Amino acid sequence: MINNKPYFCISIFLFLLSNLVKAQGGQYEIQVYGSELVSPHTTMVELHTNYTPIGFTNTDPYGVLADQGVFHETIEITHGWTPYFETGLYFFNTLGSDGRSGYVGSHIRPRFSIPEDMHLPVGLSLSLEAGFQKARYSSDIWTLEIRPVIDKTFFKKLYIALNPVFDKSFKGQTQSQGLVFSPNVKIGYDITKVVNIGFEYYGTLGPLNAIYSGRDQFQQIFLVTDLSFNPKWELNAGIGEGFTPSSEKLVFKVILGRRFGK
Repeated sequence: MINNKPYFCISIFLFLLSNLVKAQGGQYEIQVYGSELVSPHTTMVELHTNYTPIGFTNTDPYGVLADQGVFHETIEITHGWTPYFETGLYFFNTLGSDGRSGYVGSHIRPRFSIPEDMHLPVGLSLSLEAGFQKARYSSDIWTLEIRPVIDKTFFKKLYIALNPVFDKSFKGQTQSQGLVFSPNVKIGYDITKVVNIGFEYYGTLGPLNAIYSGRDQFQQIFLVTDLSFNPKWELNAGIGEGFTPSSEKLVFKVILGRRFGK
C-alpha cells in the first residue's frame, strides 16, 4: 500500500486541534502513516523539509520561539528487521534568523504490523514514538505517541489511511492532561501509475474528557501529491493552510526518501 505512494504529494488535512503551544512547537514531521513497513534488511532515509512563510511571529508565553520564516529539517532513518517490525530514528532541526537555528531533539519509533498472510480486510500496524524536544522549540519536552495505523486501497486507485493518534506528555505544559487524541487522515487517488493526489487531515482534539475550545484547536489542510517513479525513491509534497488562531496560516512541506539495501 505505502509503496504506491507517488512522488508529487497533494494531500493533507490537519483536522482538529492542538493548542497554541503545541502548534508552535510542532510541524517537524507532517505525515500520515500507511500500514506497510520498510522491508527486512532495508533502510529508508528521509528528509522532511517544512517551511512556514506565515506562522507565529512572537515567542509564546511559555518561551517557545516564533516559527514564521523558519525551515524545519528532520532526518528520519528507518530500518526493517522482519516483515512485521521496524525501528525509526528522528533528528529534528530548525533553520531561521534571530537565533532560531539549531538542533531541536530526537525520537525513536518502533513499529509493528499485522502479517499480510492473515488476510485482514484492512492493513494494520502500531507505532510507538518517544523522545524529547528542547523547551525553546516545544512546550512539551518528553513525550510518547501511540499511533494505530489503518489503511486500505479501494478500486485499485483510491487510498485511505486513518491514524487515530494518542499523545502523552511526561514533562511540559500538557503533562497533566493525560492522553490527548490527535486524529490524522489521508485520502489519495491514483491519477496515473506514477502520480497520486489527495488530501491529508491532521488534528489534536485534546483529552477525551476535556476537549479544547474551537479557538485553541489546531486545524490545517494540506493539498498534496505523491509520486512513485522508482521503487527506491519516494517523494511527497504539499501546501497547507491553517484555519484557527492557533494554527500556522501557511506551510509548505516536502518529504524525500531513499531506500538502501535489498
